[in-house]
Amino acid sequence: MKLFPLKSVAVWAMVLAITATSCSDKKASQLVIGNTDIERPHELVVVKRSVLETRLDSLPAGKYIILKQEGRPLVVQHDDRDGDGAWDEIAFLVPLQPGEKKVLDIEVSDAPATIKAAVLAHVRHKRKHADNTFGDDLPGDTVPAGQPATDFSKQPLPPFLTEGPAWENDKVGFRLYFDVRNGKDIWGKTTSRMVLDEVGTDTSKNYHAQADWGMDVLKVGKSLGAGSLALQMKDAGGKDTLVRLGGANMGSIVYQKIADGPVRAIFRLQYPAWKPLDSTNVVAVAEEISIWGGQYFYESNVYLTGAPAGSKLVTGIVNLHSHASKTIDTAGCEVLYTYDAQSENKDNLGMALLVSKKLFDSFITTPNANTDVQNTYAVALNTGNEPVTYRFYAGWQPSDPQFASEAAFRNFLSQEIKRSSPVTISWK
Repeated sequence: MKLFPLKSVAVWAMVLAITATSCSDKKASQLVIGNTDIERPHELVVVKRSVLETRLDSLPAGKYIILKQEGRPLVVQHDDRDGDGAWDEIAFLVPLQPGEKKVLDIEVSDAPATIKAAVLAHVRHKRKHADNTFGDDLPGDTVPAGQPATDFSKQPLPPFLTEGPAWENDKVGFRLYFDVRNGKDIWGKTTSRMVLDEVGTDTSKNYHAQADWGMDVLKVGKSLGAGSLALQMKDAGGKDTLVRLGGANMGSIVYQKIADGPVRAIFRLQYPAWKPLDSTNVVAVAEEISIWGGQYFYESNVYLTGAPAGSKLVTGIVNLHSHASKTIDTAGCEVLYTYDAQSENKDNLGMALLVSKKLFDSFITTPNANTDVQNTYAVALNTGNEPVTYRFYAGWQPSDPQFASEAAFRNFLSQEIKRSSPVTISWK
């Protein structure tokens, strides 16, 4: 199967900062990270190998980067984005106080720094064996068109652990239904350890009930759940219609793991043969999902090929148990959010979508019956610029006291908007 390639994408807040400072011929031995006026407890910094090669005296093949602050090494993840066996990017987390400039010494080494550190991000996908155990974590997998949803009345375990790929960090987790539903769901967490290799392996433990690690907190139904995808377009008669990326016409789904902790986890989902309507051509879709330590969101970069002229990419939040949606409008971002006692545990859960103002088209509320996508507050996004990027947030009250009220959740989102602006990177 031939799949269209994906361009390497760094975190949206960092792309400009890195490329804007990578033009000088001066060779560097230090990396300087400058903050704005907002505290950033877990700022992800991503630097491409190509930039490092222009900045350092030498970076031979097979060598690694060590970063030190005042002599102490940081946890640096070396990620092979294109699968050629050589790393293409480094990723690391730094805490930054308002206005702080952090100076890191750069060393080139035969091996990464040896540091005992907690794993802060993880993605996994496992298939079930005939003996009802689950196999090893798969680097890639494909399901055919029409892959049915699990019928738990006929089988105790699904063909994939928790029904498909799952990703988590030290704060929150998510999963994808790897079948015709193609929906996204939320794991509320009350522990910082990685748990999704264990959850769902034992039928005597119900992950819809709260456990010491957390629980599945969301009912998705026929909605767009926790940031699932759809396309807003015109049908053959010229009528506006919203078509989910799912169902029999979706075609196959191809999963590929790109990076897996300790700092961040990345995977791709490709849909090479989606035919939204009988009257449309094939629309090829690729989604690259990232999660990293210290955050209550995942970030999605979506690529479309062959989308009808004027169509909009749509993503949304389930509203089965929320009373109203709210918005936050700023110069650079649009935020759609809900906050209610809407978890499956009947406690408070805030959910939000944060998008760039440049991509934003409109907010949508779907009907609750007689339509492909139901019970959803949604955001329509312009598809002219690629990738189409959004962040999906989940703030469950048992995870953190800052989600104990709507006012607190809104304040959290306001801080996140400020953090979405880039830090600066310079070289010494």
